[in-house]
Amino acid sequence: MKDQSITTVNSLRNELTGFQTSWNSKAPEGLQKKFEHGIAEIQQINQLALKVGSKAPGFELKNALNKPIKLSDLLKTGPVILSWYRGGWCPYCNIQLRYLQTYLPQFKATGATLVALSPELPDKSLSTTEKNELTFEVLTDYNNEVAHQFNITFTLNDELIDIYNDFHKLENYNGVATNELPIPATYVIGTDGLVKYAFVDADYRKRAEPAEILAVLKSL
Repeated sequence: MKDQSITTVNSLRNELTGFQTSWNSKAPEGLQKKFEHGIAEIQQINQLALKVGSKAPGFELKNALNKPIKLSDLLKTGPVILSWYRGGWCPYCNIQLRYLQTYLPQFKATGATLVALSPELPDKSLSTTEKNELTFEVLTDYNNEVAHQFNITFTLNDELIDIYNDFHKLENYNGVATNELPIPATYVIGTDGLVKYAFVDADYRKRAEPAEILAVLKSL
């Protein structure tokens, strides 16, 4: 019998790569170079972000229904997966969120709780939740308050600000005019509050593999 986890992982990786290939085939070369340049500019995040073994900052954030959620409360029942996404306007994020949803039963079977975080406002995160039929918590990290503590934020350069705002004005999604985003990092926090797994990549087109997350959870 095939390992369903491996099948899903390959599908996630292939879907992300497939979307990127399709986008590249349609986008002007100059536009592609601007995005590549933007990724190259923020590579230092890979070294600055919170590492495995670090104490995870505590937080209280509101979910899509404005209910406050505390990390400390979630950790009372088991490890917690924290997965940042840039916003519901990001196709790579929506692909990842859907695949995380498919793994949710397996995550829960280990006693873990999956939480997605984004700077987008609750009404926007509610739309993202409904669009992708998510049944895990989606929290608003307003003004990237928690992402700052994990050292995973960056500010778009001037040419990218213009490009992004032409398609989806970030201020309308996030409620602030900082033009700042988190990289889509994923962390597993143990019940002792320590980081057990960290996926950090400045390239927003790359995401944590759900099977890798699951393997970490099973090892705890």
